[in-house]
Amino acid sequence: MPSLLVINPNTSTSVSALLQQHVKAAVGAGIDVHTLTARFGAPYISSEASYAVAQHTVLDAWAVARAQGLAADAVLIGCFGDPGLFALREGAGVPASGLAEASFLAAARRGRYAVVTGGERWKPMLERLAQALGQGEALAGVHTVAPSGAQLAADPAGARVLLAQACREAVDRFGAEAVILGGAGLAGMGADIAPQVPVPLIDSVQAGANWAVQALAAGAPATAAACFGVPWQNVSWELEALP
Repeated sequence: MPSLLVINPNTSTSVSALLQQHVKAAVGAGIDVHTLTARFGAPYISSEASYAVAQHTVLDAWAVARAQGLAADAVLIGCFGDPGLFALREGAGVPASGLAEASFLAAARRGRYAVVTGGERWKPMLERLAQALGQGEALAGVHTVAPSGAQLAADPAGARVLLAQACREAVDRFGAEAVILGGAGLAGMGADIAPQVPVPLIDSVQAGANWAVQALAAGAPATAAACFGVPWQNVSWELEALP
């Protein structure tokens, strides 16, 4: 059975549980899903500093998985921002993507798209990521709401009202042909508010799961040799043990 490793780059176990639940439901019984939670860092990534640390946590989680003998035929970074994506691709040796990249690719098939997410600091971070992933032209704009993803997840009913309105505003403001609802903590909300949005609405966790199904079904080749080639020092023993 093919296996998918989902890495939650923040320390919130509730987010990990949400990712495990929704990704497993989306990929079905034919794929083994295992979600790992970051061992250090921020409870929820919402700034440049927490994002920078999250890149380390992603590599550490990959090293932990290897040390524990967890097989992984593909890796999905369970954060809408994909910290550590390029580093994983450099040396993990298996296909890797993240919630943001998977969503960008899915939305781009609909035309120019907007992103709606929680946390005002995410706007420049996501714009930079879109450029790095070659999605700068397809991204019509990023519309953030003030509450962070963690705060939205803590008030699901209120979040649905706020996010539905934000999605409609994004369509009007940017002329978007699709909207991405981005955030691991918002998993499942897209289906509830989609009827209130006049263009296709893409749930980032669902998009990530769909990417995994396609990558594993296609037997996607490794993106690099399974080797980082770094003489690590003063990091976790698991990370030091990586080739």
